Amino acid sequence: MKYYSTNKNTPEVSLKEAVVKGLAADNGLFMPERIGKFEPEFFETIDQLSFQEIAFEVALRFFGEDVEHEHLKEIVYDTLQFDCPVVKVTDKIYSLELFHGPTLAFKDVGARFMARLLNYFLEKKEQLVNVLVATSGDTGSAVANGFLGVEGIHVHVLYPKGKVSKIQEAQFTTLGQNITALEVEGTFDDCQHLVKTAFLDKELNEKVILTSANSINVARFLPQAFYYFNAYARLKESGVLEGKELVVSVPSGNFGNLTAGLIAAEMGLPVKQFIAANNANDVVFEYLETGKYNPRPSVETIANAMDVGAPSNFARILDLYDHSHQLISEKIKGFRYSDETIRKVLLEVYHETSYLCDPHGACGYQSLVEYLGGDQLGVFLETAHPAKFTETVEDVIGKGKVELPDKLAAFMKGEKQSIKLNKHYEDFRNYLLE
Repeated sequence: MKYYSTNKNTPEVSLKEAVVKGLAADNGLFMPERIGKFEPEFFETIDQLSFQEIAFEVALRFFGEDVEHEHLKEIVYDTLQFDCPVVKVTDKIYSLELFHGPTLAFKDVGARFMARLLNYFLEKKEQLVNVLVATSGDTGSAVANGFLGVEGIHVHVLYPKGKVSKIQEAQFTTLGQNITALEVEGTFDDCQHLVKTAFLDKELNEKVILTSANSINVARFLPQAFYYFNAYARLKESGVLEGKELVVSVPSGNFGNLTAGLIAAEMGLPVKQFIAANNANDVVFEYLETGKYNPRPSVETIANAMDVGAPSNFARILDLYDHSHQLISEKIKGFRYSDETIRKVLLEVYHETSYLCDPHGACGYQSLVEYLGGDQLGVFLETAHPAKFTETVEDVIGKGKVELPDKLAAFMKGEKQSIKLNKHYEDFRNYLLE
């Protein structure tokens, strides 16, 4: 299958080129030339399939033309060595828990898949491949752990100083080996700008091989469709979907996760409505309301993984629906929440249901409370374990009430290793050349 740029000013490329390059030459994001669809019959028996079996069927429609099927199956099954269960919170609202992977965040799925697919394409490594990843929290840890120890690949994680939680920071600054953490004096948008500028620097790219592991990479964001299909299957299996329409709420920052869900729907997944749950970084919410898209500097919130003022993947959503505001605003409903509201929701859900959300999941939950109708069932994506935000969560529900999983405790014992960097591109460029 060929992949084209959302800017449509450069020739189509193969899957291998799209994965290795990350970003198109015209600064656009790669999209598949077509979206493979499932027959309705597939969804009649989907509840009889395991998560891995479902994911392989989805992967075949994305990557089956370019990767040997047996090898693709190995990649999928090796990626999904953990579950993404659907957990009941109320009679009408369920949580899709995406924090059971190695770094306890949803990005483990895409990062692990991409590491294995990139390794497949680079079996005959003759030169070091540099993976650049900007993170507002969970991406850095997921990518760093997904690529840790992979021969021929070095990962450079750029993160905004003082704007990720201590636990998140520990997950990618204590690894060493082929992982380098770059502590940038600036915001996530500054980190993302450095990465994108590096990809467009022709002279730099002639000297070093660069690729991205952010959700701008097709191998990172497309596999995130796996767990939408699995959530539907598990709800169908339990019988709670009978006679109900499914509404899915996605805490949204860089919008890769929601884009994967929309593509799942284009493949035939029966989702009645998607919701983009935002914090104070509301550029897409504003677009849905007005039709005007005005990216701006991000603002800091307690739901820090959503602190994105210029979401890269929104270009894919515009492309998917031919820049039609009417169609996009029908497919996606927007909600936004202040830090005060997020704290209030987190506390109320905990007291009323005993379910503990993280700040991002709280946004997803509340949007369902406000949106759902009588014949609808809602699922919100719980994108990270609440222990990754212990300080924030315990400030709301009380000290000592968040148990730190063993996986996270192990990271906290490591020694921080990072390189301080300002937000000027020339200094980042010189670092890469050195």
